[in-house]
Parts: sequence; C-alpha cells; structure tokens
Amino acid sequence: MLKGKTIVLGVTGSIACYKAAALASALVKQHAAVQVIMTRNATEFIHPTTFEQLTGRKALVDTFDRNFQHSVEHISVADSADMVLIAPATANVLAKLAHGIADDMLTTTVLACTCPKAAAPAMNTKMYENPVTQDNLKILEHYGWEIVEPAVGRLACGAVGAGKMPEPETLLEVCLHTLRHEKDLTGKRVLVTAGPTREAIDPVRFVTNHSSGKMGYAIAEAAAARGAEVTLISGPVELKAPRYVNVVSVTSAREMFEAVCAGSGQADIVVKAAAVADYRPAQIATEKMKKKDGDLSIPMERTQDILAYLGQHKKPGQFLCGFSMETENLVENSRKKLEKKNLDMVAANSLRQEGAGFGVDTNVLTLITSEGEQELPLMSKAQAADALLDAIVRRL
Repeated sequence: MLKGKTIVLGVTGSIACYKAAALASALVKQHAAVQVIMTRNATEFIHPTTFEQLTGRKALVDTFDRNFQHSVEHISVADSADMVLIAPATANVLAKLAHGIADDMLTTTVLACTCPKAAAPAMNTKMYENPVTQDNLKILEHYGWEIVEPAVGRLACGAVGAGKMPEPETLLEVCLHTLRHEKDLTGKRVLVTAGPTREAIDPVRFVTNHSSGKMGYAIAEAAAARGAEVTLISGPVELKAPRYVNVVSVTSAREMFEAVCAGSGQADIVVKAAAVADYRPAQIATEKMKKKDGDLSIPMERTQDILAYLGQHKKPGQFLCGFSMETENLVENSRKKLEKKNLDMVAANSLRQEGAGFGVDTNVLTLITSEGEQELPLMSKAQAADALLDAIVRRL
C-alpha cells in the first residue's frame, strides 16, 4: 500500500529504539522507501547497521558526513519525504521540534520538511506528564503534527504508567492512514455496517452466522484513509477497532437497525456490509432452556430489513451500497436486490467461490449497478475495499 512513498523515520535516544527496527521492517514490507535518521543518543541503544540492513539505505546520523552524495543532504532528504515519523520521540527532541531548534541531522531535516508529520512519544511517565512536555506536544499539534499517544504499562525504569512507545502495528496504521490514498472523500460522511448479529434464544444461547467483519472493517479503514468522517456500526467481532473510525458496537439486528436509523440521515455514503440475521426467535426465554427428550422447535420471526429501510428513506444525493452473499445465481439475485431495495450499488460475492466469503482475508466481488457489472479479481479485502470506494467515487 505504500509503494512509491518515502518515509523519513526519525529514531531518538530511547530504549524503545528496538521497536523502531520492527516498524522499519513493516514499512519496507508495504514497499515504502524508508530513510532512517538517528540522533547520536539513539546509536547508543541500537546500531545504524540494523536499520541499514532492514531498509537498504544508509542510516543518517552526522550532518557533516563527507560521504554524502549531495552537498546539502538534509534538504534533499526533506524534499523527497512524503511523511516524517519520529518513533521513538524523546522529550528532548520533541522540545527541539516544537521550538524550531535545528542542531543535528534529524532536527535540521525535519525543519525543512513540508510533508505530513507524526511523533510517537516514549519516556518516563513523569516526564511525559510534565506540563512543559504537554505544552510542547500542543505546540506541535498546532503546527499540524499528529501525536500518537503513548501506551500505558510497565516502563524500562520500573514505573507503571503512560510513556510506552506504541507498538509498530499501531504506527504502521498511522502511516497507512496518511499515505495509502489521496484524500478524495474529504468532507464526506460515510456510514459502514460490519460483522454478524446475535439473536438470543435464552441467556446462554444465540443464533448467528460466520461473518468475521473483515470486509466491513476494511471499507471503514479505507474510507477514513481517503479523508472521510467514518462511523462503523459493528456486530460482535474479534477485530481491533480502526484508529481513525468512530465505532458503534451492537449485538442484535434490532440494535443495528436502531443505530443505522440514528446515523444514516447524516451520511453521504452508506455501505451495508454487515451480515444481519433475517430471523430471530419469536420469544427469548428468561431462563436457560433445559435439555429434554425429543426434538426442539423454536418459532422464528423476521427481523427489520435494514437495507430496505435505507432505500425507502434515502435522501437526495445519498449513495447506498448493499452487499449480497449468494450461493447460486449471483448476478440475477443481486440485481433483484438492487432494484427492489432502491440501491445505487450491490457488491456481490459467492460463498461457493474460493477466496471469497466469510472469515478469509481475500474476496472476489462483482459490483452491480443499473449501468452494468464490474467483476473484480481475487484480491485482499483491503484492496477490494479501495476498489469498491473507487467505483463509488466515480459515481458521486
């Protein structure tokens, strides 16, 4: 997702430097060009060779290194940067950056950068909570920096509290959000539903389906990365909440219906990727149902049709996309849904097709509109989410 992007990774003097190595590796795996710049103190914790082996580039430390290919190296690095990330960021370097002090290779380069910038503070809790440090962080935010809040836990000094550098996975998410796509949905509000619902039988048992929520979560993350304000209404899943998305957690079809009704009126785009139960038990037992001899029959009743409601109440200019999981007659059944429920698009997939369906990390979608069908190849759900949004943006 970061192919063609150059990220300047600033590494400062903290025991958390070892996490920066894992981050550099993760960025390279996303095909980013990673230029590491280290402070002198950082080299006391981790050797520049580590980063050079991971990135394939010389790790810069000395402003006056005569082996540079350019006469003004810090300016050429700044000009090539698509993003700056300081991780770990010590209190000392944060103070320098906040006040424009440029006295080493890292700070002189960053001062010349006009690209998006982020910092991940890492320090003792008392240092982090010191009003001076907090003021410096506010100054950086005022100048457009994104400050990634440190994690809470046991620190190297033995104290317990805020100050741990966030995990590389979190910082990778920051980079992907910033760089993976142009911001062509800026100013738009997007509502996405994801995951299954659970319909209670009694206090112990429920009826559900195999949906993992991965497709809906990928769409929400992709929309946020394109600049949209995103609300994700999610059934019960085992997925981490996306960092830049407002997540509303629900359990039952009725709860999802109520949440969608509350949020859909403000949305410019609605993508309903959730696998909502079509039926629920007509009555929920207040006590656990005891096992008895013979068979058990549970009367079922229809749940609210959320997609039909959205189609009936679609406001002018609103784009409504539904999902259709089929086992036969994929296009025919999905096109009926498109017309019957007043949708702008249906993203259809077949449970019978390898690589598509529930629980996997890939999908094979057919995008159906009144104009025709667009068959997408097998791709990751993240790629499928971008392809889906590309098709929506073209029609807005």
